[in-house]
Amino acid sequence: MTEHFSDHIPYVAIPLDPLSNDAETLGADFQRYLSYHLGRFQGCRPVYLYQALAYTLRDRLMVDWRGTWGEYLQPGKRRAYYMSLEFLIGRSLGNNLLNLDICEPTKTALLNYCTDLEEVASQEPDAGLGNGGLGRLAACFMDSCATLRLPVLGYGIRYEYGMFRQHIENGYQIENPDHWLRDPNPWEVERAEYSQRVQFGGHTEHFLDHRGRQRVRWVGTNDVLAVPFDMPVSGYKNDTVNTLRLWKATATDEFNLDEFNAGSYTEAVEAKNHAEHISMVLYPNDSSENGKELRLRQQYFLASASLKDAIRLWERQGNHDYSKFAAEHVFQMNDTHPTIAVAELMRLLMDEKGLGWEEAWAITSNCMAYTNHTLLPEALERWAVHLFAKLLPRLLEIIYEINARFLREVSMKWPGDTERLRRMSIIEEGPRQQVRMAWLAIVGSFSVNGVAALHSQLLVDGLFHDFYELWPEKFNNKTNGVTPRRWVAHANPGMTALISEHIGDSWVRDLSQLAKLKPLAEPEHSAFHARWREVKYANKQRLAALVKKECGVDFNPHALFDVQVKRIHEYKRQLLNLLHVVHLYRRIKLGKLDHWADRCVLIGGKAAPGYAMAKRIIKLINSVAEVVNTDPDVDGRLKVAFIPNYRVSSMEVIAPAANLSEQISTAGKEASGTGNMKFMMNGALTIGTYDGANIEILEAVGESNFFLFGLRADDVDELRHCYRPWHYVEHDEDLRGVIELIRCGHFNMTEPGIFDMVLDAILSPHDPWMTLADFRSYVNAQEQVSIAWQDQEHWTRMSILNTASSGFFSTDRTMEEYNRDIWKLTPENRNGD
Repeated sequence: MTEHFSDHIPYVAIPLDPLSNDAETLGADFQRYLSYHLGRFQGCRPVYLYQALAYTLRDRLMVDWRGTWGEYLQPGKRRAYYMSLEFLIGRSLGNNLLNLDICEPTKTALLNYCTDLEEVASQEPDAGLGNGGLGRLAACFMDSCATLRLPVLGYGIRYEYGMFRQHIENGYQIENPDHWLRDPNPWEVERAEYSQRVQFGGHTEHFLDHRGRQRVRWVGTNDVLAVPFDMPVSGYKNDTVNTLRLWKATATDEFNLDEFNAGSYTEAVEAKNHAEHISMVLYPNDSSENGKELRLRQQYFLASASLKDAIRLWERQGNHDYSKFAAEHVFQMNDTHPTIAVAELMRLLMDEKGLGWEEAWAITSNCMAYTNHTLLPEALERWAVHLFAKLLPRLLEIIYEINARFLREVSMKWPGDTERLRRMSIIEEGPRQQVRMAWLAIVGSFSVNGVAALHSQLLVDGLFHDFYELWPEKFNNKTNGVTPRRWVAHANPGMTALISEHIGDSWVRDLSQLAKLKPLAEPEHSAFHARWREVKYANKQRLAALVKKECGVDFNPHALFDVQVKRIHEYKRQLLNLLHVVHLYRRIKLGKLDHWADRCVLIGGKAAPGYAMAKRIIKLINSVAEVVNTDPDVDGRLKVAFIPNYRVSSMEVIAPAANLSEQISTAGKEASGTGNMKFMMNGALTIGTYDGANIEILEAVGESNFFLFGLRADDVDELRHCYRPWHYVEHDEDLRGVIELIRCGHFNMTEPGIFDMVLDAILSPHDPWMTLADFRSYVNAQEQVSIAWQDQEHWTRMSILNTASSGFFSTDRTMEEYNRDIWKLTPENRNGD
């Protein structure tokens, strides 16, 4: 059984008329929802004002949402399905207001009720559906697909709890549950009638069908129900509303009534609780065997429910000729998490639709596409074969068969090359056999793409070189982007108004038009420069207020705002940033203030709960901040803050205010980066390594408007065999002083020795991130930053040119390339335009 409810329900076409967007009607609908739907009257909590407004706006999306579904479900229509375990969408209210173009009447409507739009919008929780760049990228992709009117349906999991809420206690990261769904989510619509069954466990039975063909059935399974919840994804002023479909896991039966009546209450609800764990928490800690099992359950749950739903939608249109299926479907797998979809589609086509292997493989390998997001081999998921056998026995059989047929092809290409066979096998041999999920994705896909030019090149030169030699036509690059709607038009209304005043507002839909700003960067446009600085200063005041509220630290808006916000990881090298902070602190203490520029350093990001080194780095950042911020000798020249619980809504305040964007990963380790693009669009200058999308940013804006430093990827590879970090310490007095100041306990007087593990890591010849090798180059580049900051006219020119050169980094361009080269969808042409 693939569905919980029948799809053959009588359909009544109830006409929907567009609702008025004038302030009076908006206000009346807002009051109606507040009073009649939510039952709130006087003196209610602000969260209910937000919910009432969200329902009011959702009503205005419904006509176009329904119309978009109708267009996309036309027979013969080719559609794409974007499968991702994360969608870091942030808040929806402001984005939908922008896309519906009703910000001003909504503000007026709320003022009539003595309510401020900004205060109401702040009540919306960030949706806990993602962790970092991967999930935020998926959200930007969905925004651009809707704006480009591409028939794309997003599939994800409706997590009850996000990763965690981070707060800082005595400098340490403390993790609290992020129950973002504690209150109802007014944007979602439950579609219980389209629920799907997902199987786990059991065993397989091989049998001959009535035609004498060998068939397999998967029996004795413990099933879970996947219930879809749809969220609207509005396009920018274009009457298009795409869908993000999120799956919630529930038990197939509420509980065993016989056990309950017999008094076995715990056993009666055990199945229900076990099922609901699948969609309970984003990223369960997989340091334990139970955590690994739950993570694999999540991945298969997403893939199976989504593929079954796509098949349901197709068959609902009267389609049953599977020879046409690949021509009308493409499934984009966002990283390795959903790549079990390759084996699951084979299972569905063979076991449930009765197709033979060759026919099923021809379909699967022509509609699956894979995006890789990492150059770190340890980040490519591998699952123990014994775990697969326990949870997904039928899928393991299929993977073994895929691998056997694939290795025969490899052997025909390179006869006798057993080492190559070992490297390319989907099943990794060793003490514990493992399934290489990225290998499965490459073998089963017609397209494999990286997410920045260097990243894609390094994939085919290194990590995936064997596969590239076999199938060079599969590999391509799609440099990431970010949506300018959320990250400029919504997040930075002051700059948006200024730009639109001078070049019109069509750049919001076509970011390449920002190039028209380049002439305004020249010195003769001093009035424009002054207004540009005024907008940035106002944004810095807003961020300073947030830092004061969250961290208790006073940031001076006149100082250079130096920002690094991203997941805490050694390869992203927050440590290198901190070593420079300590260097600046030593300069103050030693009275070396030549070319000094007052600086406020902001760092933020979450460390995975099981990542001890990353958590200790957070402690070090906070310990250094405490000393620097309270030392009277510093006298406001340097401020340091770690902003807790970094999230999308925080970034919407941070990006418009930043002057300097820290993109300082070890060269060859960052696949792309998208924070660098958000900062660039908002006029920040980048200090960065020659890595990921930094390279394309550098090419777009020019070396004179970018602070480049450090080793390049090939330098890192060459140095790895003879890396001696003590060499850099011995030959650099500044570095030696920084290391000694940390080692002597100056920043941890009451907790001796707690940073020894950090120093041991960066002083080890086996440090893969080579932090100390880049110290001097980084410090020199930061000195150039300080010198440049002192000439505000020149800095303003560079800031304008960064924004003017950012057009390439819109996800609109990225999605157009995905569509041109991979998806080949026909954009909708609604309302005759």
